[in-house]
Amino acid sequence: MENRKEAFFEFAKELFAIDSPTGYTHHAIAWLKEKAENMGYKTWINAKGNLYVEVEGEDNTITKGLCAHVDTLGLMVRSIKSDGKLSFTVLGGPLLPTYDGEYCRVYTREGKVYTGTILSTSPSVHVYPDARSSSRECEHMEVRLDEVVKTAEDTKKLGIMNGDFIALDPKTTVTESGFIKSRFLDDKISVACLFQVLKELKEKNLKPKHRTLVMITVYEEVGHGNSWIPSDVNELLAVDMGCIGLDLACSEYDVSICAKDSSGPYDYHMTSELINIAKQKNLNYAVDIYPMYGSDVSAALRGGHDIKGALIGPGVHASHGMERTHYDGLNATIELILGYLL
Repeated sequence: MENRKEAFFEFAKELFAIDSPTGYTHHAIAWLKEKAENMGYKTWINAKGNLYVEVEGEDNTITKGLCAHVDTLGLMVRSIKSDGKLSFTVLGGPLLPTYDGEYCRVYTREGKVYTGTILSTSPSVHVYPDARSSSRECEHMEVRLDEVVKTAEDTKKLGIMNGDFIALDPKTTVTESGFIKSRFLDDKISVACLFQVLKELKEKNLKPKHRTLVMITVYEEVGHGNSWIPSDVNELLAVDMGCIGLDLACSEYDVSICAKDSSGPYDYHMTSELINIAKQKNLNYAVDIYPMYGSDVSAALRGGHDIKGALIGPGVHASHGMERTHYDGLNATIELILGYLL
């Protein structure tokens, strides 16, 4: 298990270092495609940019889908201000107050990358009387570039323009106590779980009971990541972060099994099967309701697909902010996925 832990965290840190705000995910997808092909899997990418990894099963007449999303929250340049700073619009639904003071990277259409800092427009207590009270919303925040820019024209000369993507430094850290804390555990940490499963199926020469398609999606944070799936998929299991707080049972040490979210209840039989597998394998698990949540299964169902669907994932604290989870919850997630497939 120690080898699994070390390999898992090493893969995760490499993936987190590749910026992939929703809409700018091609570098992460290319990296994952290469990793899957190096393990011997057949892969392809659809027009939208989702990655598919095919896993042969003992029975190839039935196809099961597993999905996780590699797109993250982020920002996009809305306009260039007269002093050269950047106004921005959000990608997805970030907890914006946590962005105040964060380092970021701006990606231009010409392939240049510039660093900067996201700040309130009242960034100093020595100057602005509303420095503490000003709301942290797009209208009251901006990006300060680490370049000598004094006018909008200076910034434009760098090649920066409206519509450029802005990615945040995830600040990924793995602690000796087994925590990984980082932005965008939602949902890159689940992608890492799926690739650990792919790795172990190859290394242990294991075949899933049914043909399996692993789907890595790129527009989940804006609601349509898996709105189209291949027609031969019979059931779809989303692996996405589990929520923590209020009356929820999940913790960072559990695999979450979501019975219902904002899109309604997940398939009764699939959810019951996952609960039974967790019990049989003696995993740390929790069953919960997520009223302010939707998944790639939700997108597929709304897309009109005739599938059964369910949702699991490691418990993640402070989602869409400064997130954290523990290896115990990640290991339980990997084991539940393996139990479901085998």
